[in-house]
Amino acid sequence: MSCRHVILTLLLLGSAQAAPLRVFAAASLTDAFTELGKAFDARTGNTTVFQFAGSQALRTQLENGARADVYASANAAQFDPLVKAGLLQPGQLFARNTLAMIAPKGTAKVTALPDLAKPGVKVVIADKAVPAGDYTRRMLAAAEQSGTYGKNFAEQVLKNVVSEEPNVRQVALKVQLGEADAAVVYRSDVTPALKASVRVIPLPSRFNQSASYPIGILTNAANGAAAQAFVAFVLSPEGQRILRKWGFLSPQ
Repeated sequence: MSCRHVILTLLLLGSAQAAPLRVFAAASLTDAFTELGKAFDARTGNTTVFQFAGSQALRTQLENGARADVYASANAAQFDPLVKAGLLQPGQLFARNTLAMIAPKGTAKVTALPDLAKPGVKVVIADKAVPAGDYTRRMLAAAEQSGTYGKNFAEQVLKNVVSEEPNVRQVALKVQLGEADAAVVYRSDVTPALKASVRVIPLPSRFNQSASYPIGILTNAANGAAAQAFVAFVLSPEGQRILRKWGFLSPQ
């Protein structure tokens, strides 16, 4: 959809009393989509209602009859099955993300990636069904395969995992509350609020993972026009600017 068509659609929506728009979105999108939704509603007069959770949890809800107009996932693995099942229209990528390692401020137990394998270190990651958990395991596997940190590096790190969370925001919260020595989250999760209580530990770029975020419209969307306009707004220069502000990368 061209920028001209986007603006026209938004203006048309603004002149009508649109029904509330329901958007299911990955937990890592909470801050960015909250701001983006406010900007969208201000332009259109629409009311956007968000449900944020792990992408796998949202997929399960949709498969079990939950109603939504738009679904934004943190990976294709939780998105494509809904398309295949006929519940979701084919989508498009709107953002990328990478992983970040965090530790509580004022501690020195973990200062680099290999420290995650040290005995006694308490590590928190997302559950393997969560996109962030899958990317984390891929990162650890890449580090192990390189031989840089010795044999069984990934296994040693996973032995130190004291909690596997249902979404990436819960992972970050564990570190913020001092319940873990380190955790792996997305770079976008290191928000201004989180920075006050955590340190960001650099991850070697050769092991880091690129997360791709698709967005699409539900086939049974109750508010199809608003859904199309919202997706277009996410892809627009203004929507992309908001996403970049919150740490996301361009989809290209």
